[in-house]
Amino acid sequence: MKAFHPYFLPILISHYQKDADEILAKMDRLYPEIYDSSLASSKNPIDKRLSFSAYFLAMIQCLDEKGESYEQIRQVCLQVAFDFVQPKNGFQRLIKKWPSYFIQTWLGKLLIQNLKKVAEKPGHPDGFVARIITDKNTTHGLGYGIDILECGICKQFQKRNYQRFTSILCEVDHMTTSLAGLDMIRLGTIALGADKCDFKYKIKN
Repeated sequence: MKAFHPYFLPILISHYQKDADEILAKMDRLYPEIYDSSLASSKNPIDKRLSFSAYFLAMIQCLDEKGESYEQIRQVCLQVAFDFVQPKNGFQRLIKKWPSYFIQTWLGKLLIQNLKKVAEKPGHPDGFVARIITDKNTTHGLGYGIDILECGICKQFQKRNYQRFTSILCEVDHMTTSLAGLDMIRLGTIALGADKCDFKYKIKN
């Protein structure tokens, strides 16, 4: 939990200067209730993101119980996410853009095949199940796309009866994709009622 503090505390202070420490302490108490520690042993690599999303959910619950509006909670979440994904130096900026080029190399294609083997199998009942797409005709020539068939974040939020906030985290995908030098093309998300989250990408011109 403490590893997450540098990304959450500055934003909380900017919005709730007097209550920030109290909110963060409450988030720390809620986190073990939200995050199932058995997810850490999942062999599906996508499940790793559920630890961070659990801390987001802890913050959302705190702010909701504080009486904040949906839009205020959304803005706070997106500010935290923006700070989290932003590269802190030139090297990090380069590393974030590297996957869009690496993915088209022979080694990148090999890693995609390995990802396919593990991501398409459920690693945990509360985790993700995905379908990796490598057909260039359906991935705008990139040779990589992903359909999320079961969303672990949706399951996590639904368990706490906070599913109305799940789509906020869907917005973060646009940030991370842009930093990778890609444009994301997504027709729907499970959080907004679709039967899958379809991620397709194009390299930015």
